[in-house]
Parts: sequence; C-alpha cells; structure tokens
Amino acid sequence: MRSLAETFYLDSEFGVPQELPKAGYVLENPFVYDAVAKDLKTMADRGLVEIVDERMTPSGGHEPLVERLRFRRLR
Repeated sequence: MRSLAETFYLDSEFGVPQELPKAGYVLENPFVYDAVAKDLKTMADRGLVEIVDERMTPSGGHEPLVERLRFRRLR
C-alpha cells in the first residue's frame, strides 16, 4: 500500500510545481498534512522531488507544523 506522499508524488507531472492539497482530503487535519509534507521532504532528500515553497505555523510549544507545501517532481 502506498503512502499519501507516494500517491501525490506518482500523480504529479515531472517538473511542474504541485501544491500539496488540503481541502477534500484527510490532509485537512493539520497533523496529517504535516506528516505527509515531512514524507515529501524526505523524498526531497533522496532527490525525487524539490521543495519549491513551504510555510510553517506554530503548534503550541511543539515543533512547528508544515501549513503549506509546494513541490516539483524531479524523477
């Protein structure tokens, strides 16, 4: 079974900036969105995607959560 990050990666076009969506997905939950965004950031470390834009939001004393993420598929 694929992760949400892998699904968004495989559904994206090469070289085209893609917004990680929130509305209409389980990603409306900020903690789920953050987890999927971090998975995409790990994929960026492996050279699969490039993070084009990222916005963080405070999370009440814990590590900030990723609130918005745009990525571009490289491979």
